[in-house]
Amino acid sequence: MKAKLIALVFGAVFGSSVVNAQSNDCATMAALAYDDAKAKNYDAAYEPLMKVRKECPKYSLATFQYGERALKYKIDNAEGEEKEAFIEELIELWEERLELFPQKTSKGKVYGDIAQLRFDYKIGDKEDQYEAFDKAFTEDPDNFTSPKGIYAYFSLLVDMQDAGERSLEDVFAKYDEVIAKVESEENELAERLAPLLEKQDQGEALSAKEKTLVKNSEINLKAYNQVKNAINGKLGQRADCDNLIPLYTKDFDEKKTDVDWLRNANARLSAKDCTEDPLFMRVSEALHKLDPSAKSAFSLGQLAEAEGNRSKALQYYNEAAELEKDNSAKARIYYRIAGNYKDQGSFSQARTYYRRALSAKPSLGSAYLQIASMYAQSANNCGNTTFEKRAVYWAAADYARRAASVDPSIASNASQAASSYMGRAPQKSDIFQEGRNAGEAIKIGCWIGETVRIPNL
Repeated sequence: MKAKLIALVFGAVFGSSVVNAQSNDCATMAALAYDDAKAKNYDAAYEPLMKVRKECPKYSLATFQYGERALKYKIDNAEGEEKEAFIEELIELWEERLELFPQKTSKGKVYGDIAQLRFDYKIGDKEDQYEAFDKAFTEDPDNFTSPKGIYAYFSLLVDMQDAGERSLEDVFAKYDEVIAKVESEENELAERLAPLLEKQDQGEALSAKEKTLVKNSEINLKAYNQVKNAINGKLGQRADCDNLIPLYTKDFDEKKTDVDWLRNANARLSAKDCTEDPLFMRVSEALHKLDPSAKSAFSLGQLAEAEGNRSKALQYYNEAAELEKDNSAKARIYYRIAGNYKDQGSFSQARTYYRRALSAKPSLGSAYLQIASMYAQSANNCGNTTFEKRAVYWAAADYARRAASVDPSIASNASQAASSYMGRAPQKSDIFQEGRNAGEAIKIGCWIGETVRIPNL
């Protein structure tokens, strides 16, 4: 019994010594490999990093982070079969990281990176590459956020449709999904950006962290705007009325009781303003009869507006807004309603709906720009003195600048508008003559009812 106890104690001590020795070996190997990687000496770091990865895979996430950098360097500096081998090794490294460190690894990003690598280096056929992106998009959409990856994903599907391997309906369905994804990312960025822009407009200083957030948000908003334009460009003439109307006309009689088909046809025809063809009315009425919804109500509003019945159109548009669950679609409806009120000169009502549109979609810069335009048009009517009336242009410029910040697609026009408004606002000499100071608040009357601060010119 005593002998067995001694043996057990010896075994435990010996086993512990072995584990400690292995741990020390891992730490030593890793330290040497990491030092070279930190110095960006990836040729020297590569083999030690791969040894740590093989012999001590769970030692540290840093092994995989540095290993990724080393392999990307190797890929960039290799050719032919050697390059292909490094590419496959990088894919294996990403997959191992996801398996060993799942809590510290984004599935959507890893799958997206793997898909992008296959796409960039033309590994496999288009079907293989598309399926790799689809895995990222369907299994972890929240973390598949790369603008470049989203575009490649859609582009591959269009290429396959051109080759006769996918239908036009497949392309339309995926288009809706990827545009919704891009707009969702834009909205998240704009929501983070909005309070910081408001803070700037009030003359408050931003912290270094907040300035970085503003800069990064604006960069990413620009990237998403570019990819949205690229996706629309890739879709091209496939979504024109000349293609859509024959496509849906030939199937209408067979599908006129199919709610899903009617919903898709209605959305596509409405989005492309194919509203003058009789098919649009047939689809809209059939859909609203079978399944009253935001989209069918909106379509009937479009028809009423085309017929010149603005009151009926607004009734349908408001019904559509109440029924709509998707924020981007809701924003478009509110924007349409606002435009109707603006055309009638009902600026206060129009601003209410532009603000509702922005509440639903903070990245809708055109709504800010429309409010700026209405303020500028009202300058002569809002204020008791010439100085106060011209101060309205400062408020207009503030809204134009917000438009430029949240929506890169109109940034150039919005910035030009802001500059124009600032040119019509009181200048430094005017402020001095009025005995006013920078930062002082001026209450704007009439329907605007806002406070604007004198800028530091």
